[in-house]
Amino acid sequence: QVQLVESGGGLVQAGGSLRLSCAASGSIFSINTMGWYRQAPGKQRELVATITSGGSTNYADSVKGRFTISRDNAKNTVYLQMNSLKPEDTAVYYCNADIRRTGYFNSYNYWGQGTQVTVSS
Repeated sequence: QVQLVESGGGLVQAGGSLRLSCAASGSIFSINTMGWYRQAPGKQRELVATITSGGSTNYADSVKGRFTISRDNAKNTVYLQMNSLKPEDTAVYYCNADIRRTGYFNSYNYWGQGTQVTVSS
């Protein structure tokens, strides 16, 4: 069994910062791409940022220059540093990872339970 557990969400004023963390646990052999997605009320879930096991990153245009994704492969953890937050960043943020479990040949995609980020104006 594999779990992704997010932490670090909360309420912050516009212009402030938050750091999200997501730790993967369980019978993990390897983790390829990890990422963050978000879903605002009434909207579809959208990509925020991804990072490969080698450290290559990809960002949504709306967060470039404000958010930074990073990971600690030894801890199976991915982070999202969010600076200069705007009210439109308000959403539930979900962690995502492509994980190969011990004893399995294929990788599967996993989601965390989500953490709420609210930015007040």
